[in-house]
Amino acid sequence: MTLTSSAPSSCGTDAARPLAVLTVDHRAIAHNVGVLRDVAGVPVLAVVKADGFGLGMPQVARTALLAGASALGVATVDEALALRSAGIVARVLAWLADPLSDLATAIRLGVELGCSTVTLLEAIAAQAGALGITARLHLEVGTGLSRSGAHPAEWERLCRAAAEHERFGAVRVVGVWSHLARANEAHPSATASAVDALTEAAVTAADASLTPDLLHLASSGAALAHPATRFSLVRCGQGLFGIQPVDGERFDLRPVVRLTSRIVQLRRVPPETPVSYGGTYRTASHTTLALVPIGYADGIPRIAGGRAEVVVGGRRCRVVGRISMDQLIVDVGTVGTVREGDEVVLVGDPAAGEPGLGEWAQWAETIPQEIMTGFGPRVQRRHLGAARVA
Repeated sequence: MTLTSSAPSSCGTDAARPLAVLTVDHRAIAHNVGVLRDVAGVPVLAVVKADGFGLGMPQVARTALLAGASALGVATVDEALALRSAGIVARVLAWLADPLSDLATAIRLGVELGCSTVTLLEAIAAQAGALGITARLHLEVGTGLSRSGAHPAEWERLCRAAAEHERFGAVRVVGVWSHLARANEAHPSATASAVDALTEAAVTAADASLTPDLLHLASSGAALAHPATRFSLVRCGQGLFGIQPVDGERFDLRPVVRLTSRIVQLRRVPPETPVSYGGTYRTASHTTLALVPIGYADGIPRIAGGRAEVVVGGRRCRVVGRISMDQLIVDVGTVGTVREGDEVVLVGDPAAGEPGLGEWAQWAETIPQEIMTGFGPRVQRRHLGAARVA
């Protein structure tokens, strides 16, 4: 192995580079929206919660809308208001609220609100009445997740209370919906009971004289693999970002993120050299260790130490020893040419032999979404192709 160290040509800002970069490919986001629309055959609500899965909520939202998404979905009222503050006027649904949320501002700015309790319904109606504005609601029924969503025994009461407020103009129920618990499973039985439950809930809503425009249940996995769940709208989050949403199935979704850093130090070491905190890893032979300035504070899971691989100079190298808060160590071996300043690909395109979010999820014993939403603020976001999406 040849080791070389090259100093930057200048110490000015023109030569400065961030230690870690997360590149967001907006062309891939647009492609994925198209795939989801084409397969589902119904409008797509693009889920951009958690700051657009950590990539930048306004940027992702604009791309999704330009690519054909009909609406946006977020978890919290604050997220919806952030979209409005960014100048986004499209239809937005926020489904995680309580009476202490800023319901008045949400109503005033036309944010549609998820509602699954009479308590929240009364709070929304009161705020809407005070403003003289009709609040737009999506009533959520539970269909097996046992999380949010009205219990079936409370559903009729919620519908009748909503209908009463509709008569006075305080609210308008524009949607009836639910979340799926097992959309990642390919067999139709995974979603059949939820489809039946939502269909029955829609009948109950109609019996209460509610006339919602939308009936929606499907997430990305259901939109792609469970036709019966599609109803009149599909809500797509992970598929938007190229994460394969159904176990054992692959769809024409493109990876959206690429995470890179660089080597800041190289060290030749003999066999039995302890590496990182605790010395839990010792080198097996003469080798070279590369220091990479990214760690668990930046979203690299500590549990992945000794398991994960990165790409240096076109080949895979293992992360060794414990991952620190700000840095990790890679065994780059004894062959090839490696320099300080060389790029390290942590997350890339699996089709090119690079680690993907799925592999990182396996190394960290979690799911790709947790990896993706965990990238910290020190990792600079770069948006590729955002202005050119048509």
